Amino acid sequence: MLETSLNAEGCEVQKSSLSARAPNGAPSRTCCGVHKGHHGQRTRQVLTQAGEISVSRIYLKCVQCGMGGYPVDEHLGIEGRYSRQAQQLICLAGASWSYDISSTRLEEFCGLKVCDETIRHVSQEHGAQANKWLRSDPEAVKEFSEEQGNIEFTTDGTSVNTVGGWREMKVGIFSKRDSAETATPAEWDSRTLPAPKGRVAFAAIEQSEDFGRRWKSWRKRLGLVDTSAITVVADGAKWIWQKQRQHLPEADGVLDIYHALEHIAATGKVLHTDLQPATQWNEQVKEVLLHSGYRGVAEFVQRGFETLTDAHQSAVNALLDYLAPHGRHLNYRQRLAKGQCIGNGQIEGACKNLIGRRLKANAARWRVRRVNRMAGLCSIMYTNHWKTYWQST
Repeated sequence: MLETSLNAEGCEVQKSSLSARAPNGAPSRTCCGVHKGHHGQRTRQVLTQAGEISVSRIYLKCVQCGMGGYPVDEHLGIEGRYSRQAQQLICLAGASWSYDISSTRLEEFCGLKVCDETIRHVSQEHGAQANKWLRSDPEAVKEFSEEQGNIEFTTDGTSVNTVGGWREMKVGIFSKRDSAETATPAEWDSRTLPAPKGRVAFAAIEQSEDFGRRWKSWRKRLGLVDTSAITVVADGAKWIWQKQRQHLPEADGVLDIYHALEHIAATGKVLHTDLQPATQWNEQVKEVLLHSGYRGVAEFVQRGFETLTDAHQSAVNALLDYLAPHGRHLNYRQRLAKGQCIGNGQIEGACKNLIGRRLKANAARWRVRRVNRMAGLCSIMYTNHWKTYWQST
């Protein structure tokens, strides 16, 4: 039925193309100032979201330059061997599972028989297009521009296996978030924080210098002239804060509270071998950190300095060395009072779901250029850009 319907629609398009004729009976569509010649009707196999079909259409060719084509293909959205809708399904599978599993899932869910090599080819092609679309199409930044809220930028990296060994794929997300209700330090982990909105995500395996330049490009693309309106939320990785000073110089910064607490817990294990004293110490330091930042922690952990063993002092020094560069990034109490975020769970989730779930599947070993293309496809799938991409390209 679908095949009959498509062929019928194609005939109507072809009739409209040929309905107005010159005196000699040539079709009205022109090229190079003359009418194109009718070169007969041809049939092709097309894979659609409903399965493989045969489509018959007329071929028109310019008698001067030799350029030809099938008008009905453009009207029906047929690009090569696969319809636009079929490409979308193929990419949805390719961005969700490994290529071989995608082939199985497409047949199970949709009845589409597509080999894993075809899924790889189509996904790679659209991955490259998705990266280009994110960098240049106005639709990619429209939602962000229209949303209101506090502007956040968060970034991190996660390892991906390549043919040259494990490499760090860096991920960045710009988003907006409404303020939560005012909270005290004691309520930091029980409050309800509004979800981020208007997200734009990007990812790539590349040097930190190159990835940092993306931040500046995205800032300009998003119309963020005043960098002081941006809050950078990240862990203590040195490269992140170096690039923040370089590319988002006036932005506010927040050291992810969860990473800070991990370092506190690691120190507590060294200072107290028993679980209960270690837990009690961790809770005390956490409370001091949330209220008083670096200065308060430094004073607290060095109490009884003269009685610390070398191992204890080394653990305390490691904690302070981690926190010291972030004295301005530990204003948790003030941010809680304003209803702002103090953790980078958003980027942790992105590294797990945007990158890890797909690009680490089945112990895959990627070529860098190919995994960067897939990162583009995964980026638009992770945000709200999936439908927008397919509708606007």
